[in-house]
Amino acid sequence: MTTKPDVYITRRLPQPALDIIAAACNYTLWDDEARPVPRDLLLRAIPDVDGVLTLLTERVDAEFLAAAPRCKVVANMAVGYDNVDLAALNARNVLLTNTPGVLTETVADLAWALLMATGRRVVEGHTLITAGGWADWSPMFMVGQDIHGATLGIVGAGRIGAAVARRARGFAMRVIYHNRRPSPAIETETGAAYRTLDDLLREADFVVVSVPLTDTTRGMFGAREFALMKTTAVFVNVARGAVVQEMELYEALQQGRPWSAGLDVFEHEPIGADHPLLTLPNVVAAPHIGSATTATRTRMATLAATNLVAAVTGQPVPNPVNLETIG
Repeated sequence: MTTKPDVYITRRLPQPALDIIAAACNYTLWDDEARPVPRDLLLRAIPDVDGVLTLLTERVDAEFLAAAPRCKVVANMAVGYDNVDLAALNARNVLLTNTPGVLTETVADLAWALLMATGRRVVEGHTLITAGGWADWSPMFMVGQDIHGATLGIVGAGRIGAAVARRARGFAMRVIYHNRRPSPAIETETGAAYRTLDDLLREADFVVVSVPLTDTTRGMFGAREFALMKTTAVFVNVARGAVVQEMELYEALQQGRPWSAGLDVFEHEPIGADHPLLTLPNVVAAPHIGSATTATRTRMATLAATNLVAAVTGQPVPNPVNLETIG
């Protein structure tokens, strides 16, 4: 009788994902959907496992790998993997997998929700009403920015950036984009035109950021970049918080360039209620919910489970990240 591999799951997942794992593996999990597993408990739980399914809340580094000497795979339930020290995994010949593709459209929806709510001051208006501040109507009361016919600038022309651009058709927007290199695919599909980052920031009425977090993109938006933007521009970030220098964004918003910001991600998450950006009326903040629909999170979990099971049972892995760099 073949012994099943042993795996650890760092959070309670939707049942379909657990069923996939249970069919092929013995699993232990941190049985809490809301809170991440404490680091000390995690390290004590993984010495004898063949694989681990992680979320962005878990730091996978040399200490983690030293605590899990049998581990063959880290299946990250996310597209990005900035929570993972990839060099440490490569050094230990540990496979990393991710969950690309399944959240593209859902994150693009959220980018548009932030773009529209911020541009048209929806949250600010709601707050005004609930505080009893809606006294009367006047010609310039709560005026915002037109979305139809405006120029949309997309920074990062990957799957999510292209999905954001596709949605602009319904608003008759002109689309420009910046990427590490020009993307014929997004140009053909959406009619987007390539710009340098500086030119995009000068031209765009709405700037949507969807780049991965890398050494190159970390802190790429600071005081210089914000100073290039229009005084009527809306800045939306659905990438990673660390691509923005947050205090410089705070100061720029106070000075009126950009006009407002919609943010789903922050450098340190979760942020506290006392975060300076939350004091500004021209900021709409969301708690990193870009992929947060029932259908999408279930697809992410089942894909992560499929990756995990394939790796620990010696089957082809659907979404390897570093297969070519491990021995």
